[in-house]
Amino acid sequence: MRTLLLNLLFIGYLGVSIASGQGSTETPPWAKESQEHKDQRLAWWRHDRFGMFIHWGLYAVSARHEWVQQIEQRSTEEYKDKYFNIFDPDLYNPKEWAAYAKEAGMKYIVLTARHHEGFSLWDTKVSDYKAPNTPAKRDLLKPFVEACREAGLKVGFYYSLIDWHHPDFKVDGTHALRNNKEARESNSKRDMSKYRQFMKDQITELLTNYGKIDLLFYDFSYPGPDGKGHDDWDSEGILKLTRKLQPEIIVNDRLDLNDTDWGWDYKTPEQFMPSKWPEVNGKRVPWETCQTFSGSWGYHRDENTWKSTNQLIAMLIEVVSKGGNLLLNVGPTARGYFDDRATDRLAGMGKWMKYNSRSIYGCTAAPEAFKKPDNCFLTYNPDTKRLYVHLLQWPFKTLYLPDYKGKVKYAQFLHDGSEIKYTSRSSAASGAHTTATAGENDLIVDLPVVKPNVEIPVIELILE
Repeated sequence: MRTLLLNLLFIGYLGVSIASGQGSTETPPWAKESQEHKDQRLAWWRHDRFGMFIHWGLYAVSARHEWVQQIEQRSTEEYKDKYFNIFDPDLYNPKEWAAYAKEAGMKYIVLTARHHEGFSLWDTKVSDYKAPNTPAKRDLLKPFVEACREAGLKVGFYYSLIDWHHPDFKVDGTHALRNNKEARESNSKRDMSKYRQFMKDQITELLTNYGKIDLLFYDFSYPGPDGKGHDDWDSEGILKLTRKLQPEIIVNDRLDLNDTDWGWDYKTPEQFMPSKWPEVNGKRVPWETCQTFSGSWGYHRDENTWKSTNQLIAMLIEVVSKGGNLLLNVGPTARGYFDDRATDRLAGMGKWMKYNSRSIYGCTAAPEAFKKPDNCFLTYNPDTKRLYVHLLQWPFKTLYLPDYKGKVKYAQFLHDGSEIKYTSRSSAASGAHTTATAGENDLIVDLPVVKPNVEIPVIELILE
């Protein structure tokens, strides 16, 4: 039953944008924007391609999933009594967090300012359920923002539309007390209009007290019976406020305004890889997949399904090859540091990115004229007009590039800049059994037998 419940929850959890907003599709005056200006807003994000997600809150103390309150159906009082006065991140050093992200090649960080449990990491003036009132005794967002800026990283906040702690948030099918009869009956006394104002007050704090914020990740809508959608949040009002306070900010697609072209900036498939570049009404749209190192967003001490460094690098490459961004999540411990499983993989990705980031930053899907060779992903930089062939599996001696004849000026390994020889010779003389064969318009790339000491080698093709 628990597994079934989790599966149902995660269909909607953190989005995946399966819900459609039913509000007016007519663009309100405050939301009108030229395509040129929107492209300018998104330019840094489209270029950088790789960011860090951080899920951190009271659930780090339990160390068994960020939805622990909901999964175990704990009341607000029980959950607070158990974890609130235990939360003491004495080893919290956001400069260290920023350093790990930067070393891994990430260009922006999105931190959960408040997750579904309703606990705020900053010194909010509209709730006592906040970090300064725990043994942490301080605003945890301020040093985080400062550390990111000092490291040259863009700053993003995650903000939950859901709040299992707030007394005016009505109990619904995803609430921690969804099966509690008394809690359900209390809905008659809960006032969602007060909760909506509470959210706007907190969003105002987040977007006025910390300088320029580059990205806001709202999470999440689940309209329908026993759910909540744009009317429950006043999504249009929230987005209007967001744009007013931070005109250049980038906002995701989880406010349940998906039937509009003004209610979101990018799509957010979660914990899966789209088969191709996502489209809306037949048009490719900006997108970012958020993924975990393991199966949990918050710190989970006993979770053992951690992806390998090779899998993570391949995931990043595949996302960029389909025109998207990767937001890769870390769940810090209750004491405020990244555990060794996370730092090991971040270091591995950083080692690869140090020599191969040119195939990621500023890159996108390859033009249709370039077919993907076997066991490879392609990325393309439209400014430099260079094509990158990522070799997921090392071939023996020969790599065939289909229909690339006349399109390539020069080839080299990206990690060391060493030349790679190739030929367009495509037919063998009779009896020449050692001569490679290929299609008339194919290129035959001559590779060393021994794979270079690179997790996933990359060939950089300078095009004609």
